[in-house]
Amino acid sequence: MNTDTLSTTAAPNAGTKPTRSSHIPMPQKIAFGIGMLANQMFPAALGIFMVILVQSLGMSPILWGLIFFLPKLVDALTDPLMGYISDRTESRWGKRRPFIFIGAVVAGLSYIAMWQLSAENSQLYNFWYFLGWSIVFFIGMTIFSVPYVAMGYEMSDDYHERTRLMAIAQWIGQWAWVIAPWFWIVLYDPNWFESATEGARTLSIYVGLGCMAMAMVPAIFCNSVDTTNDSEESSGLTLAETFRELFHGIAITLKNKPFQRICMATFFIFNAYNCVAGFTFFIIVYYMNGGDPVAAGNWPALFGSVSALFTCFLVIPIVNYMCQVHGKHKTFLITQGMSLLGYAMFWWSFTPENPYLMFVPIPLFVFGIGGLFTIMMSMTADICDLDELETFERREGLFGAIYWWMVKFGAAFAGLLSGLILAFVGFDQTLDVQSDEALAGLRAAFIIVPATGTLLGIWAMWNYDLNEEQVRSIRSELDARQNT
Repeated sequence: MNTDTLSTTAAPNAGTKPTRSSHIPMPQKIAFGIGMLANQMFPAALGIFMVILVQSLGMSPILWGLIFFLPKLVDALTDPLMGYISDRTESRWGKRRPFIFIGAVVAGLSYIAMWQLSAENSQLYNFWYFLGWSIVFFIGMTIFSVPYVAMGYEMSDDYHERTRLMAIAQWIGQWAWVIAPWFWIVLYDPNWFESATEGARTLSIYVGLGCMAMAMVPAIFCNSVDTTNDSEESSGLTLAETFRELFHGIAITLKNKPFQRICMATFFIFNAYNCVAGFTFFIIVYYMNGGDPVAAGNWPALFGSVSALFTCFLVIPIVNYMCQVHGKHKTFLITQGMSLLGYAMFWWSFTPENPYLMFVPIPLFVFGIGGLFTIMMSMTADICDLDELETFERREGLFGAIYWWMVKFGAAFAGLLSGLILAFVGFDQTLDVQSDEALAGLRAAFIIVPATGTLLGIWAMWNYDLNEEQVRSIRSELDARQNT
């Protein structure tokens, strides 16, 4: 294997010779989408498994919140560096593929390792063991996901083809959220395992190896931008110079006004929802079924699966169509408005008397998160073109890294806030039956927190002005520049 090198040139036209096409063959779209399935299955499975820390291992809400916060904080801090490195990597395998492959291996194996827990260990031992391995896991996810997302940005230069690519990828990725909720059933079914902890130790092996294999697919089968001789010169930089280049690139990226808006909107919407997403299990188990996970049966899994199925077969096709007809900006505003109505309906739909009512708001509320990443990832690809026009450089990796840094930093904060909310409303993990006040607080938080985030996201995107006509004009200017 040849040693990869980092492009360190500061020439104005460095990195402006990618080999992209307007049309992406369907096998390429599917291969990219399989990577998205891994990219979403890892966090989906992790979210399900995390309940075990409180429900089966008796971990306090505060420690639970710290386990959410600290690894994701480390993860968020490494994302910009990974984006910088992948943008400047030259190899015969392209900029992204080597990192995608390595990250897949690290993430898969560390996921298995971090769930080898036992109820016989002390709470603090389980906390520190899980924390250490989860940091390794999230570093692996950074190595995989940042180059993977950047690969998607650079696969096409067409305004609508980018949306179609992200729609297919999100459609395939959503199946993670159809499958993962059923892990609840497997983990807590005594016919499968004697305890949920034993189930986590075993099931994590299948999840880790399966996700690792899927994450490797884009590295093996997706074409990447040819970076051989991509720069006119390459020279070694000192560590200090490297970090100066990195921070300079971050500063330029963050000055991009449209990019600022989509980062803020994603931060508000996704992370406000992420803050209370785990409460679904607690509401169904403790409010609707008196604290008995066995009595709750399939309802937690059905809620998650039905939501994901609506996203697959309703949200993504409609969002893709609306983007072609109305544009990405207007589609975003409409879909987020629909989700607000869905959130409000959950106060009445979560009811012990009729559990089927909890499915009524789903066709509306799934437009919020379901449409968010399809639209935003396509918008980010457009913004990369605008940035190249203004700066004479391409930095898909850095844009992807900063975008997902916003997501991950927010998720870290949301995880910490989630634990604090549980403590604030009076949730006690040692009790089988929670107080009426605690249950009312959980239900209110499930509505108020994501609805507030959605309103803030709509505000952030209200004056977003990068439309199809402008993107096509930018692309024409870049093509003309490249041909001179």
